[in-house]
Amino acid sequence: MKLPFRAKPRKHFPTAADFGYLELRGGGTRVVLVPSLGGKITELFMGGREWLWTSDVVPLARGIDGTSYLETGDSGGFDECFPTVASCRVPGWVRTFGGIELPDHGELWSQEPVLGVRTAAEGQCAVFTWRGARFPYRLQRAVCVTPDGSVRMDYALVNDGAERIPFIWSAHPTFPLTPSTRVLLPGGARLRVFARHEIDLGEARSEHRWPFVRGGGKVHEFVAPHDVAKRYACKLFLDMPQGWATLREGDAELTATFDPGIVTHFGLWINKRGWTPFRREAPYLNLAFSPCIGAPDSLSDALGDWKSAAWVDPGGERSWSVTWTARPAVPEESGNSH
Repeated sequence: MKLPFRAKPRKHFPTAADFGYLELRGGGTRVVLVPSLGGKITELFMGGREWLWTSDVVPLARGIDGTSYLETGDSGGFDECFPTVASCRVPGWVRTFGGIELPDHGELWSQEPVLGVRTAAEGQCAVFTWRGARFPYRLQRAVCVTPDGSVRMDYALVNDGAERIPFIWSAHPTFPLTPSTRVLLPGGARLRVFARHEIDLGEARSEHRWPFVRGGGKVHEFVAPHDVAKRYACKLFLDMPQGWATLREGDAELTATFDPGIVTHFGLWINKRGWTPFRREAPYLNLAFSPCIGAPDSLSDALGDWKSAAWVDPGGERSWSVTWTARPAVPEESGNSH
């Protein structure tokens, strides 16, 4: 005799309202930011739809410096990673900072940055300022929702110390992965495999050209990441010859634009139920779509054979920006056009 199916009770997770949040609006766009959660963006409603993925495994919670982001902070939404993404030790040859251990997904997600708010011609803006815990820096991010509904993020990094500071930076928005997800990036851009799970993509750090990756006797095309394999996860890094990246979901597109001379790389994490940090939880179905400075995820590797780490001089400043824009999807003959 078969017993009736009993659904698992749904977990009750806290929401942004439980922590205090700030909402920016303009041109049909709504952005919800939570200062006490490292300045996390929990909602990005643009072009008539919500874009961000939300975890049903990891709840929203205040971060604790030095703990695992993957186990306690990976609740979805949009975070910032600096001065590393992967936990690592700074190489010993780096003056003053050699040997310092940097935490998983960096130092920002576990802080409560100082918040300022302004309304200007460019729209409503929220300004977040973080201070370095292990390096002497200040990093500011101004999030502005413009009257046309675009979201502009301006970043300013200041070195308050007496030595050069190495870093990598990555925007870390996560999105649902569905059969209709399409990833549009500059065709032919140099692509390197940083990590792979449950799929043969050749050797780690092997080099390819977007959107194709050869491995295990197959050529995989990543424009439609849901179709690549039944179950897999991977992290790919591209050198960006042009300053745009587009995520298409059904009849809508979300595009990030930036200066590729400054925001030099792009990280693409795809998880089609191929990896999880938890033994008793199902792997996720999501992707991270990350304009970044430097590659791969580890500052140590970026300072090593990847030779892609950035530096900020003593007393110096570096600045960059990324603008996110939503629009109806435009049919393309190729998945690599803009």
